[in-house]
Amino acid sequence: MLSPASPLFREARYLLEEELVVRDTALYHSVLAAVAAGNSTRGGIANYVGRKATDIGHHLVVLEDSGLLRRQTDIFRPGRSTYHVAEPLVVFYQVVMRPQWGLLESGRATNVWEAAKARFSSQVVGPHFEQLCREFAVAAPEALFGELPGEIGAGVVADHYRRTQIEVDVVVLAPAAPGNRRKILSLGEVKWGEVMGRRHIERLSRARQLLSGDYDTTDTILACYSGAGFERDLDPQVLTIGLNQVYGDQLYGGRL
Repeated sequence: MLSPASPLFREARYLLEEELVVRDTALYHSVLAAVAAGNSTRGGIANYVGRKATDIGHHLVVLEDSGLLRRQTDIFRPGRSTYHVAEPLVVFYQVVMRPQWGLLESGRATNVWEAAKARFSSQVVGPHFEQLCREFAVAAPEALFGELPGEIGAGVVADHYRRTQIEVDVVVLAPAAPGNRRKILSLGEVKWGEVMGRRHIERLSRARQLLSGDYDTTDTILACYSGAGFERDLDPQVLTIGLNQVYGDQLYGGRL
Protein backbone atom coordinates (compact mmCIF):
# COMPACT_ATOMS: atom_id res chain seq x y z
CA MET A 1 0.00 0.00 0.00
CA LEU A 2 2.92 2.37 0.55
CA SER A 3 4.35 1.85 -2.93
CA PRO A 4 3.34 4.38 -5.61
CA ALA A 5 3.44 1.51 -8.11
CA SER A 6 0.69 -0.36 -6.26
CA PRO A 7 -2.98 0.08 -7.26
CA LEU A 8 -3.81 0.31 -3.53
CA PHE A 9 -1.61 3.38 -3.12
CA ARG A 10 -4.40 5.77 -4.16
CA GLU A 11 -7.36 3.52 -3.37
CA ALA A 12 -8.39 5.41 -0.22
CA ARG A 13 -8.39 8.72 -2.12
CA TYR A 14 -10.54 7.22 -4.88
CA LEU A 15 -12.89 5.74 -2.31
CA LEU A 16 -13.37 9.13 -0.68
CA GLU A 17 -14.04 10.83 -4.00
CA GLU A 18 -16.59 8.17 -4.97
CA GLU A 19 -18.46 8.29 -1.66
CA LEU A 20 -18.37 12.05 -1.09
CA VAL A 21 -20.37 13.61 -3.89
CA VAL A 22 -19.29 17.15 -3.00
CA ARG A 23 -17.02 19.69 -4.61
CA ASP A 24 -14.85 20.72 -1.65
CA THR A 25 -13.56 17.60 0.08
CA ALA A 26 -10.89 19.30 2.21
CA LEU A 27 -13.03 19.62 5.34
CA TYR A 28 -14.31 16.07 4.95
CA HIS A 29 -10.71 14.83 4.82
CA SER A 30 -9.91 16.87 7.91
CA VAL A 31 -12.88 15.41 9.81
CA LEU A 32 -11.80 11.88 8.91
CA ALA A 33 -8.22 12.69 9.94
CA ALA A 34 -9.49 14.01 13.28
CA VAL A 35 -11.48 10.85 13.99
CA ALA A 36 -8.64 8.59 12.84
CA ALA A 37 -6.32 10.43 15.24
CA GLY A 38 -8.58 9.50 18.16
CA ASN A 39 -10.85 12.53 18.42
CA SER A 40 -14.16 10.71 18.68
CA THR A 41 -16.55 13.32 20.12
CA ARG A 42 -18.12 16.12 18.10
CA GLY A 43 -16.34 18.72 20.23
CA GLY A 44 -12.98 16.99 19.90
CA ILE A 45 -13.37 16.73 16.12
CA ALA A 46 -14.32 20.39 15.86
CA ASN A 47 -11.31 21.49 17.91
CA TYR A 48 -8.99 19.38 15.74
CA VAL A 49 -10.21 20.93 12.48
CA GLY A 50 -10.46 24.45 13.94
CA ARG A 51 -14.22 24.85 13.58
CA LYS A 52 -17.22 25.14 15.87
CA ALA A 53 -19.12 21.95 16.66
CA THR A 54 -22.18 23.34 14.86
CA ASP A 55 -20.12 23.91 11.71
CA ILE A 56 -19.32 20.21 11.20
CA GLY A 57 -22.74 18.72 11.92
CA HIS A 58 -23.62 18.40 8.22
CA HIS A 59 -20.24 16.88 7.37
CA LEU A 60 -20.61 14.24 10.08
CA VAL A 61 -24.05 13.32 8.75
CA VAL A 62 -22.75 13.02 5.17
CA LEU A 63 -19.80 10.87 6.25
CA GLU A 64 -22.07 8.67 8.34
CA ASP A 65 -24.62 8.28 5.54
CA SER A 66 -21.84 7.35 3.12
CA GLY A 67 -20.63 4.58 5.43
CA LEU A 68 -17.24 6.18 6.07
CA LEU A 69 -18.03 7.11 9.67
CA ARG A 70 -19.78 4.96 12.28
CA ARG A 71 -21.56 6.61 15.21
CA GLN A 72 -21.40 4.52 18.36
CA THR A 73 -23.78 5.26 21.23
CA ASP A 74 -22.51 4.77 24.77
CA ILE A 75 -24.47 1.73 25.93
CA PHE A 76 -24.65 3.08 29.50
CA ARG A 77 -25.39 6.68 28.53
CA PRO A 78 -27.62 6.68 25.42
CA GLY A 79 -27.43 10.46 25.12
CA ARG A 80 -23.70 10.33 24.40
CA SER A 81 -22.07 8.99 21.27
CA THR A 82 -18.67 8.80 19.61
CA TYR A 83 -17.56 8.65 16.00
CA HIS A 84 -15.23 6.07 14.43
CA VAL A 85 -13.91 5.60 10.89
CA ALA A 86 -15.72 2.56 9.53
CA GLU A 87 -13.27 1.59 6.76
CA PRO A 88 -9.80 0.39 7.90
CA LEU A 89 -8.29 1.38 4.55
CA VAL A 90 -9.34 4.99 5.14
CA VAL A 91 -7.94 4.94 8.70
CA PHE A 92 -4.62 3.63 7.35
CA TYR A 93 -4.52 6.38 4.74
CA GLN A 94 -5.30 9.12 7.25
CA VAL A 95 -2.91 7.90 9.97
CA VAL A 96 0.03 6.57 7.96
CA MET A 97 -0.08 7.85 4.38
CA ARG A 98 -1.65 11.30 4.21
CA PRO A 99 0.77 13.02 6.67
CA GLN A 100 3.78 11.81 4.64
CA TRP A 101 2.34 11.74 1.14
CA GLY A 102 5.28 13.58 -0.42
CA LEU A 103 7.82 11.13 1.02
CA LEU A 104 5.76 8.18 -0.16
CA GLU A 105 5.54 9.56 -3.70
CA SER A 106 9.33 9.91 -3.70
CA GLY A 107 9.71 6.22 -2.84
CA ARG A 108 10.71 6.51 0.83
CA ALA A 109 8.13 4.04 2.10
CA THR A 110 10.58 2.32 4.46
CA ASN A 111 11.27 5.54 6.36
CA VAL A 112 7.58 6.41 6.56
CA TRP A 113 6.65 2.94 7.82
CA GLU A 114 9.34 2.90 10.53
CA ALA A 115 8.06 6.21 11.88
CA ALA A 116 4.41 5.15 11.68
CA LYS A 117 4.51 1.70 13.31
CA ALA A 118 3.40 2.89 16.74
CA ARG A 119 0.53 4.95 15.27
CA PHE A 120 -0.50 2.01 13.11
CA SER A 121 -0.79 -0.25 16.15
CA SER A 122 -2.67 2.20 18.38
CA GLN A 123 -4.83 4.07 15.86
CA VAL A 124 -5.46 1.51 13.10
CA VAL A 125 -5.18 -2.04 14.40
CA GLY A 126 -6.30 -1.41 17.99
CA PRO A 127 -9.69 0.18 17.20
CA HIS A 128 -10.33 -2.32 14.40
CA PHE A 129 -9.65 -5.23 16.75
CA GLU A 130 -12.11 -3.77 19.27
CA GLN A 131 -14.83 -3.73 16.61
CA LEU A 132 -13.99 -7.30 15.59
CA CYS A 133 -14.37 -8.40 19.21
CA ARG A 134 -17.82 -6.82 19.41
CA GLU A 135 -18.77 -8.59 16.20
CA PHE A 136 -17.46 -11.83 17.70
CA ALA A 137 -19.73 -11.31 20.71
CA VAL A 138 -22.72 -10.81 18.42
CA ALA A 139 -22.10 -14.18 16.75
CA ALA A 140 -21.01 -16.08 19.89
CA PRO A 141 -22.95 -19.22 20.85
CA GLU A 142 -25.46 -19.02 23.68
CA ALA A 143 -23.21 -21.06 25.99
CA LEU A 144 -20.43 -18.46 26.00
CA PHE A 145 -22.35 -15.78 27.93
CA GLY A 146 -25.08 -17.95 29.44
CA GLU A 147 -27.81 -16.80 27.05
CA LEU A 148 -28.16 -15.08 23.71
CA PRO A 149 -27.28 -11.35 23.76
CA GLY A 150 -29.93 -8.71 23.27
CA GLU A 151 -27.59 -5.77 22.69
CA ILE A 152 -23.84 -5.34 22.29
CA GLY A 153 -21.78 -2.18 22.38
CA ALA A 154 -19.22 -0.20 24.36
CA GLY A 155 -19.60 2.21 27.25
CA VAL A 156 -17.93 4.35 29.89
CA VAL A 157 -18.48 3.80 33.61
CA ALA A 158 -17.91 6.78 35.90
CA ASP A 159 -16.03 6.02 39.11
CA HIS A 160 -16.81 9.13 41.18
CA TYR A 161 -15.05 7.82 44.30
CA ARG A 162 -11.73 7.43 42.44
CA ARG A 163 -12.43 10.39 40.15
CA THR A 164 -11.82 8.39 37.00
CA GLN A 165 -13.67 6.62 34.22
CA ILE A 166 -13.55 3.00 33.11
CA GLU A 167 -13.90 2.31 29.40
CA VAL A 168 -15.57 -1.04 28.72
CA ASP A 169 -14.88 -2.14 25.15
CA VAL A 170 -17.35 -5.03 24.86
CA VAL A 171 -20.63 -4.82 26.79
CA VAL A 172 -23.08 -7.69 26.31
CA LEU A 173 -26.63 -7.04 27.55
CA ALA A 174 -29.46 -9.55 27.82
CA PRO A 175 -32.75 -8.71 26.08
CA ALA A 176 -34.75 -6.14 28.05
CA ALA A 177 -37.40 -7.61 30.34
CA PRO A 178 -40.22 -5.21 31.29
CA GLY A 179 -40.29 -4.50 35.01
CA ASN A 180 -36.80 -5.89 35.65
CA ARG A 181 -33.36 -4.34 35.75
CA ARG A 182 -31.39 -4.90 32.54
CA LYS A 183 -29.08 -7.87 32.91
CA ILE A 184 -25.41 -7.50 31.92
CA LEU A 185 -24.19 -10.80 30.52
CA SER A 186 -20.56 -9.75 30.08
CA LEU A 187 -18.11 -6.87 30.47
CA GLY A 188 -14.97 -7.10 28.35
CA GLU A 189 -11.74 -5.24 27.73
CA VAL A 190 -9.78 -5.44 24.46
CA LYS A 191 -6.02 -5.09 23.95
CA TRP A 192 -4.35 -5.76 20.62
CA GLY A 193 -0.63 -5.67 21.52
CA GLU A 194 -0.72 -6.14 25.29
CA VAL A 195 -0.61 -9.30 27.40
CA MET A 196 -3.67 -9.14 29.61
CA GLY A 197 -3.81 -10.10 33.26
CA ARG A 198 -4.97 -9.29 36.76
CA ARG A 199 -4.99 -5.50 36.49
CA HIS A 200 -7.36 -5.67 33.52
CA ILE A 201 -9.63 -8.03 35.44
CA GLU A 202 -9.56 -5.75 38.48
CA ARG A 203 -10.69 -2.83 36.33
CA LEU A 204 -13.57 -4.88 34.91
CA SER A 205 -14.50 -6.05 38.42
CA ARG A 206 -14.65 -2.44 39.56
CA ALA A 207 -16.90 -1.56 36.61
CA ARG A 208 -19.20 -4.45 37.47
CA GLN A 209 -19.39 -3.27 41.06
CA LEU A 210 -20.25 0.30 40.03
CA LEU A 211 -22.97 -0.88 37.64
CA SER A 212 -24.62 -3.21 40.14
CA GLY A 213 -26.95 -0.47 41.40
CA ASP A 214 -28.62 0.13 38.03
CA TYR A 215 -28.16 -3.25 36.34
CA ASP A 216 -28.43 -6.91 37.26
CA THR A 217 -24.78 -7.98 37.47
CA THR A 218 -25.34 -11.17 39.47
CA ASP A 219 -24.08 -13.45 36.70
CA THR A 220 -22.00 -10.95 34.71
CA ILE A 221 -19.01 -12.66 33.09
CA LEU A 222 -15.75 -10.75 32.82
CA ALA A 223 -13.89 -11.19 29.52
CA CYS A 224 -10.42 -10.29 28.26
CA TYR A 225 -9.89 -10.10 24.48
CA SER A 226 -6.22 -10.01 23.49
CA GLY A 227 -4.09 -10.26 20.38
CA ALA A 228 -0.92 -10.83 22.46
CA GLY A 229 -1.97 -13.45 25.02
CA PHE A 230 -2.68 -13.68 28.73
CA GLU A 231 -0.87 -14.00 32.02
CA ARG A 232 -0.69 -17.46 33.57
CA ASP A 233 -2.96 -18.70 36.36
CA LEU A 234 -5.79 -16.25 35.85
CA ASP A 235 -9.18 -16.82 37.46
CA PRO A 236 -10.80 -19.60 35.37
CA GLN A 237 -14.14 -17.81 35.69
CA VAL A 238 -12.79 -15.03 33.46
CA LEU A 239 -13.16 -15.56 29.72
CA THR A 240 -9.88 -15.14 27.84
CA ILE A 241 -10.53 -14.80 24.13
CA GLY A 242 -7.63 -14.77 21.69
CA LEU A 243 -7.14 -14.48 17.96
CA ASN A 244 -8.13 -18.07 17.16
CA GLN A 245 -11.57 -17.48 18.63
CA VAL A 246 -12.12 -13.98 17.26
CA TYR A 247 -11.16 -15.04 13.74
CA GLY A 248 -13.26 -18.20 13.92
CA ASP A 249 -10.47 -20.77 13.67
CA GLN A 250 -11.57 -22.43 16.91
CA LEU A 251 -14.44 -21.28 19.10
CA TYR A 252 -14.81 -22.41 22.68
CA GLY A 253 -15.19 -20.96 26.17
CA GLY A 254 -12.35 -20.47 28.63
CA ARG A 255 -8.70 -19.79 27.93
CA LEU A 256 -6.72 -20.52 24.80
